[in-house]
Amino acid sequence: MNVDSLLDYNPVLLALMATIFTWLVTALGAAMVFFFKTINKKILNSMLGFAAGVMIAASFWSLLKPAIEMAEESGTLPWMPALTGFLAGGAFLFLVDKILPHLHLGLEIDKAEGIKTTWQRSVLLVLAITLHNIPEGLAVGVAFGALANNPDAGMLAGAIALAIGIGLQNFPEGAAVSIPLRREGFSRLKAFNYGQLSGIVEPIAGVLGAYLVLTITPLLPYALSFAAGAMIFVVVEELIPESQSGHDTDYSTIGAMLGFATMMLLDVALG
Repeated sequence: MNVDSLLDYNPVLLALMATIFTWLVTALGAAMVFFFKTINKKILNSMLGFAAGVMIAASFWSLLKPAIEMAEESGTLPWMPALTGFLAGGAFLFLVDKILPHLHLGLEIDKAEGIKTTWQRSVLLVLAITLHNIPEGLAVGVAFGALANNPDAGMLAGAIALAIGIGLQNFPEGAAVSIPLRREGFSRLKAFNYGQLSGIVEPIAGVLGAYLVLTITPLLPYALSFAAGAMIFVVVEELIPESQSGHDTDYSTIGAMLGFATMMLLDVALG
């Protein structure tokens, strides 16, 4: 099956297939718990840095840049949808961050954020990863939803590149959830289940994003920018601070550079 033949499929279906792929890569990363009980801090920081680099690059190359180009083509002020959507995406994640109970990796349970709850530490850790899987799934869904208005091979290749990039950074995220849970005394199977469960929100957000774009066509540049703003919020709020914890921060910086370069290569080469 070549790229052009995929254009015959419904964009929502393509978004579903792409986000199921990203979820499966999360599960593959979570499966590392069957082989390792601990994860080296240098490796963890590198993986989190890589994820941050991918998300930063994807936010511009796959989301903001197309949004600006679409606004120019429609005669709208080029910066208006990008600026409005970007800030709205960040504001949305800020509100969710304040409401949804969650706990970042490496912190004690009294450092949990969001509404106070008696939920277990394991649940709060999973919710922290789930929180930033929402914009990832939304970004992929919106990118495929854009095909309804612009069904060309370049746009499709760009959406595929985004899905591949998000999938690549989901692998370390899955491992970053399951392996610490194993270290805290969970069985390998239970730790794996929690790890893969953190990615199940991506197909949901992906289908929702694609459907909204198809339903409200003028929303597309704003939706692309919204997803970008939400992803950048996650990078600055969670991934960078977590990757810079400890004394091995050079590894997270190198990981971020490699992640950005990988996503940029995928998007420019394929899109």
